[in-house]
Amino acid sequence: MAQVFKPAANTIAKLAVFGGAFFLALAVWSLNEFNRSQYMTRTKVAREQPVPFSHKHHNAELGIDCRYCHTSVETSAFAGIPPTQTCMNCHSQIWKDSPMLEPVRASFASNRSLEWVRVHDLPDFVYFNHSIHIHKGIGCVSCHGRVDQMNLTWQQSPLQMEWCLNCHRNPAAAVRPREEVFNMAWKAENQEELGARLVKAYNIESRDDCSVCHR
Repeated sequence: MAQVFKPAANTIAKLAVFGGAFFLALAVWSLNEFNRSQYMTRTKVAREQPVPFSHKHHNAELGIDCRYCHTSVETSAFAGIPPTQTCMNCHSQIWKDSPMLEPVRASFASNRSLEWVRVHDLPDFVYFNHSIHIHKGIGCVSCHGRVDQMNLTWQQSPLQMEWCLNCHRNPAAAVRPREEVFNMAWKAENQEELGARLVKAYNIESRDDCSVCHR
């Protein structure tokens, strides 16, 4: 009986099996990296807004506290978006004729809110509470980055589940004194020592069960 397969067929079969497994693993790895990429997470991409608001100018240069605009950040899940009246408290006197601020003046005159583009937009199935994080000593910069250095606001962190879990499983790496929560430039001299002490003082639990964020 004539030989059906040539001797090289075994080598080809092995290469096909192992090569297929390699390319499958490569495809899974590539998809995972793509999912974490800046293109998917939109990190470091400044959002276009109806008015080019500069946190750097208002917060760092003028010294306006975060809570002047984000009034509910200490007491509710939502940090709060300032009404146009808050802007006009200053801009009815300062740069009151600036063409760049025309949308603000129009919003105030018509009593219609400006439609700001949300930068940190979590999925609807994720629950996040600003007030509890602030109460436990997690600074704004831990999630939002150095907003005080941003002329146009972008998303600093990926906001993916693994990123949240890294902090929930090791809160000592991020916790700071409550009085420094809104201080963007604050740095601990020894975060490991301070974090361990504050975790006990603030009764912080390492929570990573699903119901914490998915309700």
